[in-house]
Amino acid sequence: MKDILNRLINHDVLPKEVAKEVLVNIAKGDYNTSQIAAFLTVYMMRSVTIEELEGFRDALLELCLAVDLSAYNPIDLCGTGGDGKDTFNISTLASFVTAGADVKVSKHGNYGVSSSCGSSNVMEYLGVKFSNDPGFLEKCIDKAGICVLHAPLFHPAMKNVAPIRRELGVKTFFNMLGPMVNPAFPKNQTVGVFNLELARMYGYLYRKTDIKFTVLHALDGYDEISLTGDTKTITNHSERMLKPSDFGVPTISQNDITGGGSIEKSAQIFLKVLEGKGTEAQNNVVCANAGMAIATVKGLSPLQGFEQAMESLQSGKGLASLKKLQALSAL
Repeated sequence: MKDILNRLINHDVLPKEVAKEVLVNIAKGDYNTSQIAAFLTVYMMRSVTIEELEGFRDALLELCLAVDLSAYNPIDLCGTGGDGKDTFNISTLASFVTAGADVKVSKHGNYGVSSSCGSSNVMEYLGVKFSNDPGFLEKCIDKAGICVLHAPLFHPAMKNVAPIRRELGVKTFFNMLGPMVNPAFPKNQTVGVFNLELARMYGYLYRKTDIKFTVLHALDGYDEISLTGDTKTITNHSERMLKPSDFGVPTISQNDITGGGSIEKSAQIFLKVLEGKGTEAQNNVVCANAGMAIATVKGLSPLQGFEQAMESLQSGKGLASLKKLQALSAL
């Protein structure tokens, strides 16, 4: 690691294979915590390159405990986090709305590191069981339309990094990797990223795969469609700007989509929205993100996807998916 750190301090870029090797060595426990923290810190001060990101991704996918859910052709809705906006759990809510619209979801998530309440925090609070048992996960996606893949159970290699990330408490390149290392290897993904540079890198890397994808970045900094302004989208074949009017809804303010500030309050917002008691702005932002997932899988326009998402939310189908998942978790 000393050699790697010296190279990075001298502004060298790691080739893909070297980047992959470093992450494998971290997983094997070859480096001490100070060395790992120093390695992570480099990437807070300069951007990760495409080659480095690809190497890191390949290492984590190679080391993960894979689960085969290909029979369900699921999608993952996942944001990188790290946008510092402290919204409520929009992509997780959108996942249940998507499941309610008969699009299967394999939701990859983790506890919040740079936010007060990550996807796994709210799921755990609401009684969703975390498991890497394939039989349980298949039952969930079959009956509830969604299964939750809690990252630490599938990426044991990262146990050496988790406490360091918690202690640092700021976004690291692992935020960038989260959406790309879903252990179910879904062939459909909508991914929110926290800056435009990363959106382009994701687009480049995803276009080298056979995944149907939509990368999202709100121009005012959100790692999802925020409806507070325009959103850059990158798909397999195109790039475009999405406006709130493309979903048939008005522009909203940042205050409309702030989070609860605690896990308990975030969970209250979560249930309120799924129960049909959310504000118009909350409902619209959830359905815009769910709508893009539905549109990605079904080849629809954003507006058509939005309409199907709103039907799922207003009919209670999204809530039914959560209740089924809770019931299966309690067995």
